[in-house]
Amino acid sequence: MSSKSKTKGKSWERDVCLFLSELYNQSFIRVPGSGAFIGGSNQFRKETLSDEQIKLSRGDIIPPEHYPYFLAECKNYADFPFHQLILRNDIALLNSWIDQVEHDVTSEKDIWLLFIKITRKGQFVLFNPQHLGDQLFPLPYGVKYKKYWFCEMDYFFECYKDELEMRWKKDYGREAEEN
Repeated sequence: MSSKSKTKGKSWERDVCLFLSELYNQSFIRVPGSGAFIGGSNQFRKETLSDEQIKLSRGDIIPPEHYPYFLAECKNYADFPFHQLILRNDIALLNSWIDQVEHDVTSEKDIWLLFIKITRKGQFVLFNPQHLGDQLFPLPYGVKYKKYWFCEMDYFFECYKDELEMRWKKDYGREAEEN
């Protein structure tokens, strides 16, 4: 039997997949067995997988095939030390989540998101603002953590839905070079 925390995590991964699938009218699914099929202690699996299989098995969510630069981790916790964000203190738990998602980056074009759900507090996204937006578009409301930005999930997608889709797509690098 699965533990309550694993069930809670899987449920959040499914919720994020449903949210993204509806938002982009595409199919996003959980990585089977999750816990990141090729992440952490599962690094050995990369030895027998093709580059395409590796790209589709990173993180917690498998994106549509034409979104190879998509990477996401999902975390569902009962509590989070939000006050540490305001105090600009180091948050070991958040650092470990960032390390986990950044470890799965395989291309400089990857745009990763850390989806965070905190019980009775809300749903949030942590991302690297160096990869999204520019000087013309201010960051959505939120809080800076180191070089990252932490903000409410729905508002984040109001701001970046289209830009994310463009940057996740297979031909993004080629399109940018042509323009």
